[in-house]
Amino acid sequence: MSFNKDEDSKLKFRTSRKLPIAPTFEAMKLKDDLLRGIYSYGFEAPSAIQSRAITQIISGKDVIAQAQSGTGKTATFTIGILQAIELKRKDLQALVLSPTRELATQISQVVSNLGDYMNVKTYAITGGKTLKDDIKKIQGSGCHIVSGTPGRVLDMIKRQILKTRSVQMLILDEADELLSERLGFKNQIYDIFTKLPPACQVVVVSATMNKDILEITKKFMSDPVKILVKKDEISLEGIKQYMVNVDKEDWKFDTLCDLYDSLTITQCVIFCNTKKKVDWLAQKMSQSNFAVSSMHGDMKQEDRDRVMNDFRTGHSRVLISTDVWARGIDVQQISLVINYDIPEILENYIHRIGRSGRFGRKGVAINFVTRDDVSKLKEIEKFYSIKIKAMPANLADI
Repeated sequence: MSFNKDEDSKLKFRTSRKLPIAPTFEAMKLKDDLLRGIYSYGFEAPSAIQSRAITQIISGKDVIAQAQSGTGKTATFTIGILQAIELKRKDLQALVLSPTRELATQISQVVSNLGDYMNVKTYAITGGKTLKDDIKKIQGSGCHIVSGTPGRVLDMIKRQILKTRSVQMLILDEADELLSERLGFKNQIYDIFTKLPPACQVVVVSATMNKDILEITKKFMSDPVKILVKKDEISLEGIKQYMVNVDKEDWKFDTLCDLYDSLTITQCVIFCNTKKKVDWLAQKMSQSNFAVSSMHGDMKQEDRDRVMNDFRTGHSRVLISTDVWARGIDVQQISLVINYDIPEILENYIHRIGRSGRFGRKGVAINFVTRDDVSKLKEIEKFYSIKIKAMPANLADI
């Protein structure tokens, strides 16, 4: 995976101090087995965020890292962890928290892939699985790195299944989501933090980071290195953004059906704002003989896992989802995102459209806009300093 060479010149990183930039992975003085894992994974040269943040994480400093979706943030903190931990020890040394089960599982997989030559032990701890399985895995062969959702991780710390005395690094991925009042993770994060060693390093990562979140981080971070991108520079250069004026809610469905052949050229994610709408749209598409799959947070974990697997392997090409899929999920083949509903939360717009155009590839985002949505779309344009144009008559042209 090589990144857009112009990326460095287009990004103006606002940092709290002058940071060294590592032009290559070798320049970071990484372990040989880790370098092998990085190149086997497909990376060629570090992205802008990787060239700045990895060495800061390795140095042991607290770090706040923000960069666009699809620029390799997961690999940034994963490489930092794998360089820092001592593999000879069998105890838990790094804890990664993220807001969804799918993201926690994906991160654990990235750790496993990048650490392929290091014999690293990593495990994903999420709700929806039996505790018995988690206990068996962790207590059986030991575990260096845990990637999990806050509720299940806290539960296992309280039960003393997860021993935190040797944890030297805490990563908060999609930190703005974890620390927002909306999802109720904040108190769980605080509780977990009180059970970690006082010298534990904290790394906070997200594509979007508002002032309130940065204020909260002061409570548990010590003089962090800040690597932040200006708001108007995170609208994802490689993604063309269009709007389709559908006037009324009732007209969205026919518009989607007209677009269907274009959706399946590679793979497409369609976002709705509610679980009920996801179920309704998936059923209506199926009744009209269009092949789609769907996913939201109320589904059983085994169903969510099956849908994810089918989509990752390309067996299903069109996925309808709520914002449970907007954060961090990485499927390389996605080139089109449709906002069937305009997102309620401004920041989620960038997370949703960031599912396409991964690692500097090109992508397209299409927004269905009713009369009632016009002001919301204007708000998004103003917030990100962008102009969303009307979609050309022939989607094949783009």
